[in-house]
Amino acid sequence: MVENNKLGVLNTPIQYVKGVGPKLSKLFEKISIFNVMDLLLTPPRRYEDRANIPNISSITAGTLVTVKGKVLYTDTKKTRTGMSITKVLVSDGTGKIALVWFNQPWLGKKLNNYEGDIIAYGTAREPGTDFFLEIHSPEWEPLDDDGTEENFAKIVPIYPLTEGLSSKLFRRVILNALDIYGTHIQDALPAAIRRKHQLVHLKDALHTIHNPSSLKDIDVARKRLVVEEFLYLQLGLTLQKLSTKQEVGFSNKIDSSLLEDIQNRLPFQLTNAQNKVIHEIWNDMSRPYPMNRLVQGDVGSGKTVVAFAAMLAAVKCGHQVALMAPTEILASQHATNLEKLFADHNIEIGLLIGKMRKKERTQLLDKVLCGTLPVLVGTHAIIQDSVAFNKLGLVVIDEQHRFGVLQRAKLYEKSSTKPDVLVMTATPIPRTLTMAFYGDLDLSIIDELPAGRKPIVTHLKRHNEQRIVFNGVKKLIDEGRQAYFICPLIEESEKLQAKAATELYDLLANDIYPNCNIGLLHSQMKREEKEEIMEQFRNKDLDILVSTVVIEVGVDVPNASIMVIMDANRFGLSQLHQLRGRVGRGEHQSFCILMADSRIGEAKDRLDIMTGTNDGFKIAEADLRIRGPGEIMGTKQSGEIQFRIADLVKDADMVEATKQIVEELLEEGVHHSRHNYPDIYQNLEDRKIKLAYASIS
Repeated sequence: MVENNKLGVLNTPIQYVKGVGPKLSKLFEKISIFNVMDLLLTPPRRYEDRANIPNISSITAGTLVTVKGKVLYTDTKKTRTGMSITKVLVSDGTGKIALVWFNQPWLGKKLNNYEGDIIAYGTAREPGTDFFLEIHSPEWEPLDDDGTEENFAKIVPIYPLTEGLSSKLFRRVILNALDIYGTHIQDALPAAIRRKHQLVHLKDALHTIHNPSSLKDIDVARKRLVVEEFLYLQLGLTLQKLSTKQEVGFSNKIDSSLLEDIQNRLPFQLTNAQNKVIHEIWNDMSRPYPMNRLVQGDVGSGKTVVAFAAMLAAVKCGHQVALMAPTEILASQHATNLEKLFADHNIEIGLLIGKMRKKERTQLLDKVLCGTLPVLVGTHAIIQDSVAFNKLGLVVIDEQHRFGVLQRAKLYEKSSTKPDVLVMTATPIPRTLTMAFYGDLDLSIIDELPAGRKPIVTHLKRHNEQRIVFNGVKKLIDEGRQAYFICPLIEESEKLQAKAATELYDLLANDIYPNCNIGLLHSQMKREEKEEIMEQFRNKDLDILVSTVVIEVGVDVPNASIMVIMDANRFGLSQLHQLRGRVGRGEHQSFCILMADSRIGEAKDRLDIMTGTNDGFKIAEADLRIRGPGEIMGTKQSGEIQFRIADLVKDADMVEATKQIVEELLEEGVHHSRHNYPDIYQNLEDRKIKLAYASIS
């Protein structure tokens, strides 16, 4: 899409586009448009078919409509609470409709005595006090300088905006850019591939998406642009995967009898799925290039044992191992379990977390540096510059979605020879996301739960049914079981969340279960306090644990068979599934009680899904539909790999199609010759795709 020179004209800064300038360029930059290429790749978020605007008299309540008409009058009033309500009555000669804005009195002044037509878009509502249909907070613009009726009566693109940037101005700048720079748009995809997959030329797609003549044309153009976005992400990941296989790694010679040794130390039989994945990992570790493998498995499927098998093999081959976990509780639990598993192998386990005594920390890091400590477990404290390894051979990252790109990359940099990398997640990832975001990793799936596990029974209850729930919990406690109570999620403040947990603890300890032993766990407690409480719960010294979401991941107490989640409607689907996974780990039937009064919209969808299935992959697919990929993958906050036009839910089939295109490009030799495919490599560079393993390519 760019000229062969390093900085083609499509990288011209946005301020030099006709109609922009230094002042307006700041507004474009607010919405991540920095140059011509960014501008042209910014699609409209919707279109208005202004050639077919309905008569106002034909509009019914509940429909999304575009209306055009003249302003009859404006009126702004203040309510008793101080809120201003601006109402603008518009007529097209067939009928009248009221446009209503809240706390925007300047709009009334702007539209008062306005003589031209205006156009507005929004949902028509039932008549207000003056008996006219209303559109609340509509998008709108004046039509006084739109030119002739011919220029108006067409399909009009509506763009994402920021304050001070109007749709009309945006459209004008886009058309200027197409007029001046459009001839420079090249399509890096070979013509044969475009023909095979019925893709229009990129130049035609961009012209059509910004200036369409029909809605059908928009679909054809959009398909090409979706492929454009998916292509460079998937190609970049694939090239990186191939590049990694050219790196020099550790060729480990693993004694197959190790697996029998591990099995003998476990109180349960490894599943067929666990055995299969362990062999996949060991095969990777025996190869001369670094392993990069993602292990997916539902909660309770036994990923941890699989990781421990990899770690034992690495240590037996003379290497150090780093295991990074997202929380201190989980890191401590991993360290404790490793000590038990490696008890007869004379393997020392170190635990590095944020709050350690200086002397203790210094001694630990000295052992890591000189190589006498083979296994280091910790939180993100492991990636600090002060931590240096002697011979790091394996990196294990637990719950990968909790760590950002830079955090992971820092671990890889701590070894002169590229270490093997094992990434684990207990949050099943939909196939579409796996292909889009993890194309550089080999994939293993543990799709089998240990024998004897019973499905968790999930019930949805209202708060006026609390007494029934409390009695049910007491019955299970009397039978020797243990229970979790999870306090409501308060996003704004960990201190407020800790306060809510304390209040729930006081209620249960003093009023509901005065004769039970109850513990309290939240993020504001000291590490030693958290560890002591968890140890008491594991040892059955506590009947009930009241907690915040600090126990969301990895905590394993087989005797805990019931979980009560207060205000469950506040939690996300993935969180609810992870929390529920803390029970159902023993031989007894387990239960999860979702307490929720609010059951509308997305909250209702989440709660219905939770009561309907225990399948983590089905839940992950539903979560993708509800929240979208940005939230699930953590890219919404981090800014990594966001799409301008593609939608990983709506365009799932295009992810598959683009993967095929990548394979065809590889068959043509794109990975062997940058020389023959300069536009493709330039586009990879221009996209500045932040890949998860960029530091080792």
